[in-house]
Amino acid sequence: MSEQNGSKHLPDLPSDKSEFWILRLYVAGHTMRSLTAIANLQAICEEHLPDKHHIEVIDVIEDPERASTDQILALPTLIRALPPPIRKIIGDLSNTERVLVGLEIAQRSP
Repeated sequence: MSEQNGSKHLPDLPSDKSEFWILRLYVAGHTMRSLTAIANLQAICEEHLPDKHHIEVIDVIEDPERASTDQILALPTLIRALPPPIRKIIGDLSNTERVLVGLEIAQRSP
């Protein structure tokens, strides 16, 4: 897994980009809700996207312009940048099934 805080450098992408996920998590400082969202996202990615993801954590307190550019209205917000289409999920990502369905990693349970 690759992780960076607020860095705009992306990892070298594999030739088959459909198999690689770029996720941006917007948080506000080091609050409990932010830390929970980070931990939940790391756990989901380690289990469901091992070695196929890059997580970028953006603290809107340190970089408010990025939040404006990506039209972030609530925090924490997760954006799936790759693979397309772009998807957004708001919250601390504690409902794993909802996150998996929202990111289109798994299909909705019957």
